Amino acid sequence: MRVDDFDFELPNERIALRPARPRDSARMLVVRPGSAQELSDLGVRDLPGLLHPGDALVFNDTRVIPAQLEGHRFRDGVSAKIGTTLHMRTGPDRWKAFVRPAKKLQQGDEIVYSSQDVTLTARVAEKGDGGEVLLAFDQTGPALDEAIAAVGHVPLPPYIAQKRGEDEQDKQDYQTMFAEKDGAVAAPTAGLHFTPELLRALEERGIEQHRVTLHVGAGTFLPVKADDTDDHKMHAEWGEISRETADALRAVKARGNKVVSVGTTSLRILESAAQGGQGIQPFRGETAIFITPGYRFQAIDALMTNFHLPRSTLFMLVSALSDLDVMRRAYQHAIDGEYRFYSYGDASLLFPATAGDQGLTHGG
Repeated sequence: MRVDDFDFELPNERIALRPARPRDSARMLVVRPGSAQELSDLGVRDLPGLLHPGDALVFNDTRVIPAQLEGHRFRDGVSAKIGTTLHMRTGPDRWKAFVRPAKKLQQGDEIVYSSQDVTLTARVAEKGDGGEVLLAFDQTGPALDEAIAAVGHVPLPPYIAQKRGEDEQDKQDYQTMFAEKDGAVAAPTAGLHFTPELLRALEERGIEQHRVTLHVGAGTFLPVKADDTDDHKMHAEWGEISRETADALRAVKARGNKVVSVGTTSLRILESAAQGGQGIQPFRGETAIFITPGYRFQAIDALMTNFHLPRSTLFMLVSALSDLDVMRRAYQHAIDGEYRFYSYGDASLLFPATAGDQGLTHGG
């Protein structure tokens, strides 16, 4: 498909620079393609009433690391400032990363990162396309983790970082309450809307809660530069689903209940684990799944997610689930209704285009 098909105009004032407080006070647009009430303006706190007892929510338990590093390359007595965004660990001492400006680096160059009493050095082991490099650090394992935490900072999305600097509040705001496993360089932002109070209301409603892991990579920030979706290359991300969780989610679907993914990151790992045609299976490894209209969903029955960038792989994903024309109408409705967009913005609850009037109803 043409990437232009996924473009839309978003006024700058619709981009949220801070999350709603409390988190579960955010608005939520419910989208039921083909139903009599296609678009419904509700709130995140309405979620328990939109689900049935026995349904399951699936959260991503990845934790954002301080993956944004600023360093200097020294060569022939000349220093060059190098910005680095780590995006996937490949070994105890190695990370794939995006660097800027990439033209300043050659294979074998060393970059020095420092903060107060901590100095961390990385060698450019490989140089790829699109500003991607493989860095070999002079520390390894937990020692490397501690050094990165000391010299790095929270990798706020570019559309926020361009408008304001990172501060101490972001260290809390940009983590979900489910964050346990270090490795993400971007937050699974749909999970940011949840609070202990909301989880208790869901539990009282009889909604199951399960966790998977997908370490979100910096590729989620990259624009789609190709003219056609067939020519776009997704960057791989590492994820895991335990056998216990896979078995539980297959049981949910077997009894006729719904698996609702909280976020596109949870969705991508769930769909990756269901590619064999036998339902959701245990999974551990990398996935570069790219979901566009025409994709047949095998793992999930609904998706809770934020509002995404134009021409992005995530807007393509939601268009695959709920139909491109429907999502265009939904996003225009959200813009006109002054919903807040992107990572710190409001939520949407999306049902498949094939669900029609079988979509869940408020209070049902």
